[in-house]
Amino acid sequence: MKLKSIQRHTLARALATGLVLSVASVAAHAATITVSAASSLTNVFNDVAKVYSEAHPDTKIQYNFAASGALLQQIRQGAPVDVFASADQKSMNDAAKAGLLDESTRKDFVRNEVVLITPSSDKGEVKNLQSLDESAVSRIAVGNVASVPVGRYTKEGLEKSGQWEKLTPKFIFAENVRQVLDYVARAEVQAGFVYATDAAVRSDKVKVVEALPTDTVVSYPVAVIKSAANADEARAFVKFLDSDQAQAIFAKAGFKKP
Repeated sequence: MKLKSIQRHTLARALATGLVLSVASVAAHAATITVSAASSLTNVFNDVAKVYSEAHPDTKIQYNFAASGALLQQIRQGAPVDVFASADQKSMNDAAKAGLLDESTRKDFVRNEVVLITPSSDKGEVKNLQSLDESAVSRIAVGNVASVPVGRYTKEGLEKSGQWEKLTPKFIFAENVRQVLDYVARAEVQAGFVYATDAAVRSDKVKVVEALPTDTVVSYPVAVIKSAANADEARAFVKFLDSDQAQAIFAKAGFKKP
């Protein structure tokens, strides 16, 4: 009996040791990829991460959301980033010119559109783009043109309609598209320009007046950073964005196929 008891204890220790080593092995091989992404991707990328993690349990995703121009500046300064997802081609082109990208991984994965929004409490002062010229409208939120893609798209659209210069005194500039959305949702401004997908996120607080016509397609490029610490995992994530699973998540959020 004593011998059997010793054997049972030995087996239990062996199993316990094996389990610890197995967990340690998984932890040792787990990788965390840092994805710097445009603010307008905040909600949908968090949804993508949940699905991706189920299929890739050994990979963790750490997001850094901000205006595309601000993210590019961080990457230029050496921030440890594996993947860059921008809301415009200019930011990605600038990253390419600086030699920051693994060019073979660059691709467009979704499209969007810019819309004019007002607080849901608006009583009809803003009926269309032309009504922004009226004296009743005094504060319009737009993205900072220097660093925020939605700001550049807004400028292009309003220049096309001949309104940019005359509306400039009314502009309240924001550091990213979600700040524009917040200004409008809190009724701190009478109107603002965001992506259609952002307006959908706060449909209880804002309403869409109309789309802003632009000649430039609002497309979102993504690429692996050349200095990525977890390049293989980063490539797998970028590849996943084209999958039926990911595209279904994007479509549900209002994004269009590239």
